[in-house]
Amino acid sequence: MPDPIFRFAEALRSLLGVRTPEDFEHAWQSLQIGELGWQGLQQAWRRDARYKEGAVNEVDGLLLQLLDRLPALTSRSGEAAQRVRTFRSSELERLQHGAAAALVAQRFGEAGLCTVLEDGTAPLARRYFSFFSLAERHSPSQWSLFADYLEPGAHHAFVGVAAESARFYPSEGAATALVELFDTTRGDAHLRSFLSPRILESLFVLGDPVTLPFFRGLLTSGYTDPQPEYCEVISALVMVRRFTGALEPNVKYVDVENEMVGTAIDQAEQLLEARRDELHPVIVI
Repeated sequence: MPDPIFRFAEALRSLLGVRTPEDFEHAWQSLQIGELGWQGLQQAWRRDARYKEGAVNEVDGLLLQLLDRLPALTSRSGEAAQRVRTFRSSELERLQHGAAAALVAQRFGEAGLCTVLEDGTAPLARRYFSFFSLAERHSPSQWSLFADYLEPGAHHAFVGVAAESARFYPSEGAATALVELFDTTRGDAHLRSFLSPRILESLFVLGDPVTLPFFRGLLTSGYTDPQPEYCEVISALVMVRRFTGALEPNVKYVDVENEMVGTAIDQAEQLLEARRDELHPVIVI
């Protein structure tokens, strides 16, 4: 099967040929433009040896052409035009910023990405995807950069990337920094709901015994949620069991000896294990 970045370029060329919002929406869904685009760009962000630079350059140009065409295509009334104008236009813009960051990564490597990140005049999304590309590469020399963003005063999307990338730096005191970040943002419900899954996933990967008191505290003070990836108490149960071999009293399960509880914790641990190398970009316009 062709590489995702080539398939993405081909799909974008097909989009350029449509003449109505209805055809645009049909092509978008049938070609799975969004999924294909992010899949291809993620590989371009991650690899540092001129990964298909020509294809990335073509994708960037095609996205710019599509963005130029959209105002005329969506100027008419109708449900399809409104949908393209409301949803597809913003995603194409994000994809273009992601492609531009990928092109910098291929041409100039980490130095180029850092230059974009430090450019206060660059679009926020462009700076964000440059930072995300640095996280995907997680070079040993970049820990100080990520550490600088582990504080709540930074833009939440950048703090989220830094919290996820911390998992790749076990020898740099990353676990302690993540616990401090969690404690600092604990009282902000919105920021906590965004950062908590990222912090806890990274702490799972790091597996630092110094975090045992922190996780024991979450057993009785953590948020609960039906979905294990968003449940602080389940993450705490996984980690406490890893450190001590036992399931301890908590606010989610009354009877920790129940076989179903052990099964739920096993499944949560398997989910965390499956996501240990995954970083998750967020929507930034």
